[in-house]
Amino acid sequence: MKSETIQALTSTFEAHAQQTDGGTEYWLARDIQHLLGYAKWDNFLNVVSKAKTACEVSGHQVPDHFADVGKMVDLGSGSQREVDDIMFTRYACYLIAQNGDPKKQEIAFAQTYFAVQTRRAELIEQRLLEAERVSARRKLSATEKDLSQVIYEQTGGHEDFALIRSKGDQALFGKTTQAMKAHWKVPDNRPLADFAPTIILKAKDFATEITIFNAREHRMHSGSEISTEHITNNHAVRKTLIERGIRPESLPAAEDVKKVERRLASEDKKSLKKPDSLDP
Repeated sequence: MKSETIQALTSTFEAHAQQTDGGTEYWLARDIQHLLGYAKWDNFLNVVSKAKTACEVSGHQVPDHFADVGKMVDLGSGSQREVDDIMFTRYACYLIAQNGDPKKQEIAFAQTYFAVQTRRAELIEQRLLEAERVSARRKLSATEKDLSQVIYEQTGGHEDFALIRSKGDQALFGKTTQAMKAHWKVPDNRPLADFAPTIILKAKDFATEITIFNAREHRMHSGSEISTEHITNNHAVRKTLIERGIRPESLPAAEDVKKVERRLASEDKKSLKKPDSLDP
């Protein structure tokens, strides 16, 4: 199917979208029937019936996606009469396309269209998750820099920030930083946090923020005080994670955040050149 045809059919499908008073998007069966190439209402209803079954099997409530309604149509005499119609959600339209006759060009398009839309949504979701992780890593770097500055200012620069951070890792993971690096196969010259999943980055950041706050609030002037504070905070965060079923040391390593960052930057450049591209 030519791209011009796909674009035209896409525009037509989206143009038939309506909204309820509550803002819910829907399509009417009488419109979709013709868009999908079904001349006879009864034949189209057979497809709708299969789609309803698929909806039920997938665990969704059929009435949430297929709502029977009436529709007034004009007659040749100038009068009107009510005919049966059905309100479809986008999900219902997708199920109808999946259960339609693939020999029909319109159905073949619809199946491709919804596959593309699903893939687009998956790519968007993946990109958002990756961007969130990159943001969390940057935030942790900034917070750790603040803690390093607090340690320098309040202890006279005689304490080792890296040692205090390492003790925090021990409290959070129940393992040393080196043990976690071995577990996650992190190169010796790279920070452990560059391979940490988002939840761990945010956990470390939270514990570090508390340490900064209390170190300033209670005017801690010794490395041992700040170190004890940081250990306590990481223990507390670890306890919360475990209570919620998350054991930090058991989580798998995430992709190198530097690679993710470079990929996102590359995709941004590509999107400027090919704004309609679905290439990951």
